[in-house]
Amino acid sequence: MAGLCASQVAGDKLSGYNKAGIFAGTYVALHLNDRTALRLELDYIQKGSRHNADSSKNNLNSYIIRLGYVEMPFILQVRYGKKIIAEVGPAMSFLLHSYEAINKGEIFNDVQYGFKKQNLSIIAGVSYAVNERVSVGLRTNNSLNSIRVNKKVDGYRQRFGTFGQFNDVLLFNLSYKL
Repeated sequence: MAGLCASQVAGDKLSGYNKAGIFAGTYVALHLNDRTALRLELDYIQKGSRHNADSSKNNLNSYIIRLGYVEMPFILQVRYGKKIIAEVGPAMSFLLHSYEAINKGEIFNDVQYGFKKQNLSIIAGVSYAVNERVSVGLRTNNSLNSIRVNKKVDGYRQRFGTFGQFNDVLLFNLSYKL
């Protein structure tokens, strides 16, 4: 599987899926019957947030968070007809690298504001089978717990009873079955 993603960080006081990234992975599937399957994936996904300076709006500040994860989704797929597949399931992410900068200067390299090494997400999506081997899909991938170590900073959101910052990703993918 390979694809492109657009992401944002809920709770960073910005809005919009303005950070582009890549997605690549592989999977194995266990078909339970003609309509349902369980799928275990091993993926690399780039997440984060971006705000570019805009002199026309007198906003000269820029901000970026780049996060690279190895992710292990466990997906339940249900086929509707011959072409449409709905999917949902949890994913555990492991942080490989992180970078955060404001106005092109690196910031927040201390433990107090750092990023957690693991993150639990929920995935939901739909794909369209072009033929027996190729499908295209759209997914949403949303954090269930905060991506930050420190949970008490202005602007943080509440999600599922916890405060913090959360990854939200829209993912467009192309999948090829061997």
